[in-house]
Amino acid sequence: MKAIVDINVAERNGISYLKKAYCTSPFKIMDITELKTEGKLNLMLMNASPGILDGDHYEMNIDIDAGVDLQIQTQAYQRIFQMKTGASQNMKVSMAANASFCYLPHPTVPHGQSSFIAINDFYLENNCRFVFGEILTCGRKLNQEVFLLSKYQSISRLFVNNKLLIKENLLMQPSLIPVAAIGQLEGFTHQASIILFHTGFQLSTIQQELVALLSAEKNIEFGISSTPLNGLIIRMLGNGAEQLFNCLQQVNQIFQQASYKKSVYAS
Repeated sequence: MKAIVDINVAERNGISYLKKAYCTSPFKIMDITELKTEGKLNLMLMNASPGILDGDHYEMNIDIDAGVDLQIQTQAYQRIFQMKTGASQNMKVSMAANASFCYLPHPTVPHGQSSFIAINDFYLENNCRFVFGEILTCGRKLNQEVFLLSKYQSISRLFVNNKLLIKENLLMQPSLIPVAAIGQLEGFTHQASIILFHTGFQLSTIQQELVALLSAEKNIEFGISSTPLNGLIIRMLGNGAEQLFNCLQQVNQIFQQASYKKSVYAS
């Protein structure tokens, strides 16, 4: 099944609004903004399917106009079912100048013999605030289904003014790369990553706060790396999806509060 999500978000009198929304089954889009007077737009991307099935292909296109502040949430964990041929997803996000975008989907649960590839392309113009994260679990851990997937790959590329600045390539293929090996997960069962990017705000000013936050978490390992043009990438290993999901939410909260407080879109 091929499914499409096509969204255009615009700004009018300081308020971000959904200008265009088109989607095909099994997707639905819901505006869950509580206080529209604050200017932000919160959307819920809902999926009526129990999960990604063999042969599925998702196409997602999100256009964000200048000055828009958009956050997209998901409703539940994303399951990837057993497959013979595989499934795929392509997401493209285009951000005009001075736009803000945040997307932290729920964790992904790959079932045994599942095969999935996702390509995420993000195109930013000047002075954009950007957050994207993802969490991959080992599978249905309580069912003793741990790393029985065939393949999972997620490629994320971030462009600023059409120049590639960041490329993340997460590949899990247990039959070829032992997940417990040195340099891999080394005994952990879950992994998470988040990209924070904002050319108008010095992210180094919150790095120590993020270190303190994650250092207080038990039974995880993490690392923080700087990117070109003022960005941070945080990677985490753990043994629980909810813990890592909560960590991403808290990291985003620190980032949003600091960057909004400074209100520093560079000219």
